[in-house]
Amino acid sequence: MSGKQSKTSRASVRAGAGAASGAVSVLGEVKYVIPLNGGKNAYVRNITTGRTPNLRTNSDAFVEEIRTLAAAGHGAKIKAELEVLASEAPGHGWDDTLKRLVEAEALS
Repeated sequence: MSGKQSKTSRASVRAGAGAASGAVSVLGEVKYVIPLNGGKNAYVRNITTGRTPNLRTNSDAFVEEIRTLAAAGHGAKIKAELEVLASEAPGHGWDDTLKRLVEAEALS
């Protein structure tokens, strides 16, 4: 049962997929970071494992999830997504999240 995604998680991802801004998929492109709670949390869509964990953006688990995706070749796309989030929601701390990931070399 631990491998299943909760109803709330599935509903949130589906709701994001239908939204015009912050959509999970735009013209077939997957969004890796789905913001929650004013930037304090995010779903990270990991297409290498098929999971979408809900992680605190200031946690080591978030950094490791992004590092895994970057190692699979998705680092530049994730960095671009975070830059867009930082410009669209400047008060949500996405610039700090991006800076933390760069300093941890998680996007390389």
